[in-house]
Amino acid sequence: MNRSKSIHAFEQAQQCIPGGVDSPVRAFGSVGGTPPFIQRGEGAYMYDIDGNRYLDFVQSWGPLIFGHSDEDTVNAVVNVVRDGLSFGAPTELETQLASEIVELFDPIDKVRFVNSGTEAVMSAIRLARGVTGRDDIVKFTGCYHGHSDSLLVQAGSGAATFGSPSSPGVPADLTKHTLLAEFNDIESVKKCFADSDGVACVILEPIAGNMGLVPAQEKFLQELKAVCEEHGALLIFDEVMSGFRASLHGAQGHTSVKPDMVTFGKVIGGGMPVGAFGASSELMAHLSPEGPVYQAGTLSGNPVAMAAGLATIKRLKAEKNLYGELEAKAKRLTDGLKAIAENHGIALQTGVRGSMFGFFFNEKEVKSFSDAQKSDLKRFAKFHQGMLDRGIYFACSQFEAGFMNTQITEGMIDVALKEAEEVMGSLI
Repeated sequence: MNRSKSIHAFEQAQQCIPGGVDSPVRAFGSVGGTPPFIQRGEGAYMYDIDGNRYLDFVQSWGPLIFGHSDEDTVNAVVNVVRDGLSFGAPTELETQLASEIVELFDPIDKVRFVNSGTEAVMSAIRLARGVTGRDDIVKFTGCYHGHSDSLLVQAGSGAATFGSPSSPGVPADLTKHTLLAEFNDIESVKKCFADSDGVACVILEPIAGNMGLVPAQEKFLQELKAVCEEHGALLIFDEVMSGFRASLHGAQGHTSVKPDMVTFGKVIGGGMPVGAFGASSELMAHLSPEGPVYQAGTLSGNPVAMAAGLATIKRLKAEKNLYGELEAKAKRLTDGLKAIAENHGIALQTGVRGSMFGFFFNEKEVKSFSDAQKSDLKRFAKFHQGMLDRGIYFACSQFEAGFMNTQITEGMIDVALKEAEEVMGSLI
């Protein structure tokens, strides 16, 4: 596959953009090679500037549940754009999209829109701290909640609970208020509470998509909710990725546990930049202008993003069998990959939640980030490159989930599995 134009474009980009990319994983650092520079997308496919076509299982990292250049979404955006890109003033579209989200998520009475998942999580944590009057938060290793200072944390040395900054520019005095627990391990959570003078909130991806696809176990979520209630801490579900992806009700379609707050992104923007956080009326009343916790954004709730999100969610509600069909396709793909791997004597762990899927080159089931880190990263990189060369576009990291869209057909999955058969054979 010729990528000479992409190679040249990457060289040019590196002259004026750090690393040649505007988000680090796009540089293909963990899988090698040059990232293809994309020119356009249509349905299930992306096309790069060299004219190569890729069957896309990334879907802009989640939001394109109806595929690239979906006609209904594009038309909704075009119709709104004709009246203006943004106003910095209220529009009815904000209320309409907020109402759709509130209707589908039981713990939420009110929603505040922002411009990214990072901003949604940052704002939700500020609200939790403001409501409780406490500084400490608990997060889980392997769960990614954006690049705000409080959340760019790595584990401390030895048995230390408190994290240290995982990036220069993040003050240690700030991250000392972030406590790290192990995903699906309630005892590690209890230790965090024991070591803290006061925990404001616990935040997690109930279906983790940033250590690969790793769902939280139901018993763990139930115990986590109980610990939060015991200590008066708020439980935040980060559903930036799983919201409207795992089901119409997000991760809450797969668990009985109800969080105190939820953060959103991805699908609720239909491909446009957007984020949101929501909670009960009582909690949201602490947010300005009703309450003292300040949060603002000039482009928050802009009509373009609202129109795209509204068009998407209305269709998700109308197409009753959609999630079952997407899950069946995702399972067919992952079951096929697992069978092919086993035929070649390669251990592969797979998982599916709604339209989300993941696979690990790992000997054992992955339940936490420490499990995920034991995966064969070199084998994944070789698999990724081999599939990319054959026109199959998977996430460029072992630690990222994949996504199905409605435009991916059974025949396309057959093609992907046929190519995987050849690539797996080269991994032995």
